[in-house]
Amino acid sequence: MRTSLILILLTALLLPAAPPVASAAEAVCSLSCDRLDPSRAAGETFPVADQLINGRRMRLHVSDPDGMGWASIDAGAAGDAVWLDRSWDGGKTWEPLLGKASIPATWTGTRTLMYNLTDPAHHRRGLLRACGDAQAVACTNWVYPSVCDVNCDGADPGRAVGEVQPVAPTTLFGRTIRLHVEGNSMAWASVDGAGPGDEVWLDRSWDAGVSWPDGSSLGRTAQATRTAMFATRDPRGKLYGGAVRACGREATHAQGSCTAWARPVPSRAKAAADTLMWSYDPAPGWWPSSWWNSAATLTAVIDFADRTGTRDYDWVIARTFDANRGVFPAGGRSGDPIEGHFISRAIDDTAWWGLAWLAAYDHTRDPRYLAEATTIADYVGGFWDTGTCGGGVWWDRERTYKNAVTSGLYLRLAAGLHLRTTGDTAWGQRARAAGDWYLGSGLVNASGLVNDGLTGDCRNNGQTVWTYNQGLAVGGLVELWRGTSDPRYLDSARRLADAAIASPVLTGAGVLTESCDTGTRSCDDNQKQFKGVFLRYLGDLAQVTGAASYQQFAHKQADTLWVADRDPLNRIGERWAGTSPGQVDWRTQGSALGALTAAS
Repeated sequence: MRTSLILILLTALLLPAAPPVASAAEAVCSLSCDRLDPSRAAGETFPVADQLINGRRMRLHVSDPDGMGWASIDAGAAGDAVWLDRSWDGGKTWEPLLGKASIPATWTGTRTLMYNLTDPAHHRRGLLRACGDAQAVACTNWVYPSVCDVNCDGADPGRAVGEVQPVAPTTLFGRTIRLHVEGNSMAWASVDGAGPGDEVWLDRSWDAGVSWPDGSSLGRTAQATRTAMFATRDPRGKLYGGAVRACGREATHAQGSCTAWARPVPSRAKAAADTLMWSYDPAPGWWPSSWWNSAATLTAVIDFADRTGTRDYDWVIARTFDANRGVFPAGGRSGDPIEGHFISRAIDDTAWWGLAWLAAYDHTRDPRYLAEATTIADYVGGFWDTGTCGGGVWWDRERTYKNAVTSGLYLRLAAGLHLRTTGDTAWGQRARAAGDWYLGSGLVNASGLVNDGLTGDCRNNGQTVWTYNQGLAVGGLVELWRGTSDPRYLDSARRLADAAIASPVLTGAGVLTESCDTGTRSCDDNQKQFKGVFLRYLGDLAQVTGAASYQQFAHKQADTLWVADRDPLNRIGERWAGTSPGQVDWRTQGSALGALTAAS
């Protein structure tokens, strides 16, 4: 018995160490979920060299459009096996045997299913490799170990464009460690006063500094006073808004020190857009979990992309459309069931999606987006009712309320369809009727501000003046003017814009301010989005009029929110003047993106 135990222990000591293994694989979902059949791949490349094992050929296949990979083995024999390994920490550990498949009798090859390279929803950057067992085990190289954007990891800081130091340096035993970022979203670390053996490096995090398993000690060196540059955006992996910090260690001490985390600022609007994309979940294809806010936020992203000419986010447009065009039960996307084509009992929620698909059509020229906007507008238009208050669109299917937001949305949507539908007369007539009704409805009060809606007997109800109602009216009238050339619509848009800018109700010390932005109040999830809607359509008015006052006002908002209401990770809050208590989430970020785009 004692001899057997000794033999077991000796055998264990002589066996090679097992490779480090990550926790058991859970299905990752991005544009598709793990285990997709390769026959459905949208593309195919072979980014690493094949691996030969006893005459068998192991190959890694990657579909960049899908963000997925799969493995194959050829020239093999029955029983040979192939699989994928996936690592979330740069190859230190991995999930093994993903999709393992063995060659059946009479076959000479087989392949795995497809697995995701990265996990944007959980802010993890992955690596894949193909492995096989054919009387011996071997693997290909890991795919995409370096991050590439405009430049790739390892670039020389001498190539930096517009270097800045976004956060304060840190000091350690007489050394000063600095974080540098530049205009192509690259970053590097440096140390001043370094001595022999001192080290400096960069950490990179895809989850805002919570963890950095695949980005620790980047460029670590004891031979130089600065690291190479590393990217903070991975467009291939659909990861944006990577955070970085600079770290260092003095040679004679074990402890190190790091700066705060920061994100680069290639431009204000792009920095805001990247930070906003950090919150997008590609699996359900929206910003969880607000339905109409996602439509308004998508429109802000499209407006930014259209204004700047970037195509980085075009996949977001398609993904949102494909993932959300169907039917969802109550609670799936909204408190109401979604009945297909983005339609629900909430007429205003539906109309926000119509405007999003109009913007998508303008940016991509894909006719399916124009068709969807038309379907939505037909539905919304079905609630235009001259039998109550002479016109206007009901807020809900139950026809309980005629309010400014729904009628403003319909005006912009109908006028937009008229301009984009060849040979149209019907939408043009509806848009003119909507515009004339709006201006005569009583929604606009004596101060030139838009109250929330009408009473049951069709009078202005005196309820809260919100910036987005003012903005939608401006945007709808500008679009109507484009389609009719009638100057009274443009004049009315200018009067509404001027009233908002001059009013202490909506503007304080030159900065847009909702009533929920004041004192100790807080804005709900809907109200967080409002100011960006106003700036979007004020920017539209500035373009068609060339009025310097509107552009100056937009610049004032952008300058103020950037200085007063932004942190080093480029997260922007609800109170653009920077007062407390502040609120920050993707809705406030989408609103701020609208302002920054209007000022760009």
